[in-house]
Amino acid sequence: MKVDLTGKRALVGGASKGIGRAIAERLAASGAEVVVMARNESSLQELVARLDRSQAQNHRYLVVDFSDYKAFSKKVNAFFRDHKIDIVINNTQGPAAGSALEKQIEEYQDAFDLLFKCAVLCTTLALPHMQEQQWGRILNVASISVKEPLNYLVLSNTLRAALVTWAKSLSVDIAEDQITINSILTGYFDTQRIEQLNTKKAEKMGIPVSEVRAAMEATVPMKRIGKPEEYANLVCFLASDLAGYITGTTIPIDGGLLKSL
Repeated sequence: MKVDLTGKRALVGGASKGIGRAIAERLAASGAEVVVMARNESSLQELVARLDRSQAQNHRYLVVDFSDYKAFSKKVNAFFRDHKIDIVINNTQGPAAGSALEKQIEEYQDAFDLLFKCAVLCTTLALPHMQEQQWGRILNVASISVKEPLNYLVLSNTLRAALVTWAKSLSVDIAEDQITINSILTGYFDTQRIEQLNTKKAEKMGIPVSEVRAAMEATVPMKRIGKPEEYANLVCFLASDLAGYITGTTIPIDGGLLKSL
């Protein structure tokens, strides 16, 4: 099945590494013109330089800090005054790990800005163009913890659940404009985020990181951690015309890890 996104313009958050980077590469390889966002300018420059340009795409980057909502809002509002986007990939870095007993109220507010407000802002600014052309794709990078909370990721559990229910509500309002919005429930993928979480857990338990990873892999029915490229394939399909009748959904990609329906 060939996915053709020629002529589409995509905005990809958290694109300097991991899942976001893989998504940007896959969308570009399918013909989309990609704008990548993250904090690390040198990584963004390197990524833009290597993105596929077989359809004469003019890829670009936008340096933003998702954890500073005021500055983020200013930059993104300025960007949308001059650019129209067809595909929005709402993806940011994750908030710090920790349990409910470890977190203070201010940390919930910070996580709300990071995981919820940034996504709502980008979506809201992109919608007028999508509604005018009667076509658009909005994809939220969420987590399997929305369905089965992980006690050591309470901030992510809480705010990603808010994002998913917001997306479901919005899907009804924009469906008649042929705009889809879906949320992907992310399992364990081979990224720096997983490495950081595993390192912290290993230090807390006093065991090697390799043991933590092995235990993680053992919990997955497929007995392995996912590849970012596999994640990007799903995103690319959902961003295309082939997925035009799929909206308001939460789609797990987890190697069978979720036990719930």
